[in-house]
Amino acid sequence: MKEFDLVVIGGGPGGYTAAIRAAQKGATVGLVEKDRVGGTCLNRGCIPTKALYYSAKNLLATEKAEKFGIKISGVEFNIAEAVRRKNDVVAKLVGGIEQLLKANRIELIRGNGSIEAEGKVKVEKEDGSTEVVGAKSIIIATGSEPALIPAFKIDGTNVITSTEALELNRVPESLLIIGGGVMGCEFANIFSAFGSSVKIVEILPRILSTEDPQAVRVVERAFKKRGVEVFTGIGVEEINIVEDGRVETRLTDGRTITTEKVLVTIGRSFNSSGIGLESVGVKTDDKGRIEVDSRMQTTAKGVYAIGDVTGGMLLAHVAAKEGLVAVENALGGTEEMDYSVIPAGIFTEPEIASVGMREKEAKEKELEVKVGRFPYAASGKALTMEEPDGFVQIVADASTDKVLGATIVGAHATDLIGEVAIAIRQGAKVTDIADTVHAHPTLPELVMEAAEDVHGMAIHKAGRRK
Repeated sequence: MKEFDLVVIGGGPGGYTAAIRAAQKGATVGLVEKDRVGGTCLNRGCIPTKALYYSAKNLLATEKAEKFGIKISGVEFNIAEAVRRKNDVVAKLVGGIEQLLKANRIELIRGNGSIEAEGKVKVEKEDGSTEVVGAKSIIIATGSEPALIPAFKIDGTNVITSTEALELNRVPESLLIIGGGVMGCEFANIFSAFGSSVKIVEILPRILSTEDPQAVRVVERAFKKRGVEVFTGIGVEEINIVEDGRVETRLTDGRTITTEKVLVTIGRSFNSSGIGLESVGVKTDDKGRIEVDSRMQTTAKGVYAIGDVTGGMLLAHVAAKEGLVAVENALGGTEEMDYSVIPAGIFTEPEIASVGMREKEAKEKELEVKVGRFPYAASGKALTMEEPDGFVQIVADASTDKVLGATIVGAHATDLIGEVAIAIRQGAKVTDIADTVHAHPTLPELVMEAAEDVHGMAIHKAGRRK
């Protein structure tokens, strides 16, 4: 029986990151993966959706080409080519991860992994054979999948999940998206750009409910301009597939919407069953989420869990960081996971990004805050890009001047948020951002001027007089 210092079950962003870090620290590592490395994020989530997002973004760019002095005629979109490119990007990244595993002398074991007993992992391989390997420590990183909610009659053809949406070889004439969260809005952005007539149904009072309302309004205006209809505060009562293959969706307000396809973007199921948790006493809740402490330790000694399967923040970069924390502790360290500074991005058009506290959250905690805001429309760089929609907002502690959080909506928001994340992590004050010289003309100047606006001192905005 092969023996490892660490065996990781699951090769997604959390799993492969943990494996590589452990190897870098001198541990012998086995990584068990039943499918392609990269997990949901790389194969069926973050990366493929962003590949299609940029197909959509470039297609939308042709609509304003004449503003740049470029005349375009006869624009055609080929979704099959966009999907092919998406698959090429994914394949290249999967291959890159496999090379990194090889370079770090990590043994990639193909098959379904489960815990057989304390310190033992069983791998069931495609050919029917079974291998058992020893492990001083185990990290579970088995992730999650779209929940197949019976009431929605998901068949993978007419009523689909994100997995099938990424493989469509023809643009649906009409598409109803159930769920106005991040995934739903990203797909609405993509398919409306591709030419689908898109409707979103969201049971909550507004879409993207976790984000700053003013930022969401910018995206809602963009949706309206592109013909995306949004129904909020309404649920789905029944879904039926009619004779011609179209889908009739009856809403709780009594109306019926008929579309070519329905895309369900709500609900995730946690991949914690059938992996031997009970054999070592790993506890889960009633939804299958593995219970962990701040060190990513489960209720079983020497067994850690990270990423989606723990039911926390379902983000690839969170899983990766949890993997690093778990490795430190598995190898004898004492590190805790800190969730206070987690940037998040939404790839609509325009993008939304946020980190730290929202203004509402700070006030709910009875913190006295000051808020600075600067519009894209006042940015020279944004105007040269023909990207005037959006703003940068920074929330600061009124007594200490420390940066508490930020929301950015606009072009490259998901790139710009990193500057604020570092500032919060380092305990920086808004003056630290404002006093740092930013290159001109660039979009990061928006962050600088929003920081200056906290004290009413933004140069390119009419401020508050002292």
